[in-house]
Amino acid sequence: MEQSLQYSNVLYVDDELHNLNSFKACFRRDFSVFTAQTVDEALRILKEQEIHLIVTDQRMPETTGIEFLESIIKDYPDAVRMLLTGYADIDAVVDAINKGRVFKYIQKPWEEAVLRKTIQEGLELYALTRANKKLTEELEENNKQMEFLLRQSLLS
Repeated sequence: MEQSLQYSNVLYVDDELHNLNSFKACFRRDFSVFTAQTVDEALRILKEQEIHLIVTDQRMPETTGIEFLESIIKDYPDAVRMLLTGYADIDAVVDAINKGRVFKYIQKPWEEAVLRKTIQEGLELYALTRANKKLTEELEENNKQMEFLLRQSLLS
């Protein structure tokens, strides 16, 4: 499935400026890249932009990536979430999947081609989720209309 440019806003959260700059340099031609060095910056961006996919580092000074992702699920349920870390911590992987609803767990250092493909897969998932939600809403509306027409028919 070809990635639609309609859904290409990617937010990368990492406390290391070098990582943010590298990420932006690698992916700015493929996606609309937003970067944040702190969770507060990330939250501001989430409020100002429609972010489709979030990549976050696991180990940051103020919070973990999992805690950040878990904290935004309620307000940004559709954003696809990915966790990036240099540490092979199985507990973090399990928590990421269970608490943060993480789509993919990626180890640092990341390979550009692999990460690009994974981001594209995440954005395709986002597009499919949006299309599915729209179809569900249309079906619900059609069901309401059919119910109304059926009641009218029974009453007359």
